[in-house]
Amino acid sequence: MLTPVDARRRWFGTFFLILAGGMLAWGLTFLEPRLIKDPALFVGYWVGCFSLTILAFCIALYDLRVVRRRIKAERKLAFDRAFQDVIKEELRSHKG
Repeated sequence: MLTPVDARRRWFGTFFLILAGGMLAWGLTFLEPRLIKDPALFVGYWVGCFSLTILAFCIALYDLRVVRRRIKAERKLAFDRAFQDVIKEELRSHKG
């Protein structure tokens, strides 16, 4: 189930990816003449674009870890629920 924290994390990842895509489009079109003239601005701009992309990627990896951990816990809980009556019967048979 999607919690508000999950939604916020995914929103941030999407936001950073959209920003990086926007920077890519602007850097290759409207801002290209200005970026070409100033090497420091060129490097800074593309490092910023790359940083936003890496940030979105890191958020996606973190979200993947969270989802995997949650699925593992849910699987263990479902297994425990499914075999709870078997475990109780085993405990009764060993006591008696």
